[in-house]
Amino acid sequence: MAEIKNIATRESYGNALKELAEEGAEKLVVLDADLSAATKTGIFKKAFPEKHINCGIAEANMMCVAAGFATMGFVPFASSFAMFAAGRAFEQVRNSIGYPHLNVKIGATHAGISVGEDGASHQCCEDFALMRAIPGMVVVCPADDVEAKQAVKAAYKHEGPVYLRFGRLAVPVFHDESYKFEIGKGEVIREGSDVTIIANGLMVAEAIEAGKQLEKYGINAEIINIATIKPLDEELVIASAKKTGKVITVEEHNIIGGLGEAVSSALSEKCPTPVKRIGVNDEFGHSGPAKDLLKQFGLSAENIVKTVKAFI
Repeated sequence: MAEIKNIATRESYGNALKELAEEGAEKLVVLDADLSAATKTGIFKKAFPEKHINCGIAEANMMCVAAGFATMGFVPFASSFAMFAAGRAFEQVRNSIGYPHLNVKIGATHAGISVGEDGASHQCCEDFALMRAIPGMVVVCPADDVEAKQAVKAAYKHEGPVYLRFGRLAVPVFHDESYKFEIGKGEVIREGSDVTIIANGLMVAEAIEAGKQLEKYGINAEIINIATIKPLDEELVIASAKKTGKVITVEEHNIIGGLGEAVSSALSEKCPTPVKRIGVNDEFGHSGPAKDLLKQFGLSAENIVKTVKAFI
């Protein structure tokens, strides 16, 4: 059995940008807010320094610079931590990128509780909600290295604003190179009949592990990866809900405004189904080792198993 690699999706982001340029993406330009070592755009900068611009610690201004590049026909990727890209620069993203529907891509790294020791000020668990609320904004949270690199390349080809969320913590690579990511399409990782578990980001690996553990209790869980939160693959969500009759969503985000709400909204209108949301329960995080925090906040395979057993 091949050894499972663990790669942080922020690494995937930097590598994908480099690959895009190597593949001839002439319109690509990468912006960063003095965090290229952390966001991993430094990988791109080393290979293509003339296409990388350090905008300094001025994230709001960086979004406006990106908007300017887009009006000139370039495809800019504006990069920073999620707390700064979605939080500090929200007005500029909304008014300078979203409102004119410009072709800007936002690469947001270090999202969620797994930022760990950086603490509550940097643990952005509100970015899905903020970005989903902007009309026309595509919101993507890939689950592993393979999906993350493909998501970056799909974002480059997509016409319009895209918010891409990447993590700091290394996560298992479970996709192989035959996998094909498509914006707006979900993925059935495991067929099941008793309950549907819908996850994104680093929680997909936890959902997969939970599915294995649930087999011991005679529970057959369907595992779905929904990397694109907006537009949501409603067809897949509804089909799985009809099959199993119960749905659990799992996300490294506030249970308000994220994947769980998107799924719940779709089902309540088109296929009323009992839904249980697992996520950050409307509270701030705190400093600590990433893996310990994920368990403390219930973002673990063990808690998914516990929730499923109680739910069904």
